[in-house]
Amino acid sequence: MRLSFAGMLIMGLVFAPAPAAAQSHAKGWNPMQFKKPSDADLRHSLTPLQYKVTQHEGTEPPFHNELWDNHRPGIYVDVVSGEPLFSSLDKYESGTGWPSFTKPLDAANVHEKTDHSLFMARTEVRSVHADSHLGHVFDDGPAPTGLRYCMNSAAMRFIPVERLAQEGYAQYLSLFQGIVAKDSKHQ
Repeated sequence: MRLSFAGMLIMGLVFAPAPAAAQSHAKGWNPMQFKKPSDADLRHSLTPLQYKVTQHEGTEPPFHNELWDNHRPGIYVDVVSGEPLFSSLDKYESGTGWPSFTKPLDAANVHEKTDHSLFMARTEVRSVHADSHLGHVFDDGPAPTGLRYCMNSAAMRFIPVERLAQEGYAQYLSLFQGIVAKDSKHQ
């Protein structure tokens, strides 16, 4: 039986190198089963930068982070919980040196709060279930939203489209059908 690239993708037969994971993670995302790890567990499972960013509102350096120039199709999930946050379909080059998006993948997984930490009011973005600090949102983004979700790579894990099913996020494969169809013509 001969399968197209799209067929292999859907069946999970196309493999790409897995991104380095800061911690072990269960397959997919189930908010009913997630319980935030203790601070000691987070210190052990996250890198020092991931811990500083997600648990203490840190900021990684621009242009010297894992995902600012990632152009592969896929989704970005919370490094602590695995909750889906953003899609590469909404990512754009903001010129800031951090991954920037026009909107969340699932707005139910992010919440915003006012941040006065730098002597001005900014809007902080946090994950709902893990309460991880992700970054900030600004009103200087492109259409259609006019928003720039400026996120820290250290707060997210990227899952490439070819690994979505294998990692338990198959429900997001349909978002990338046009990209998969285009890629399969070039195989």
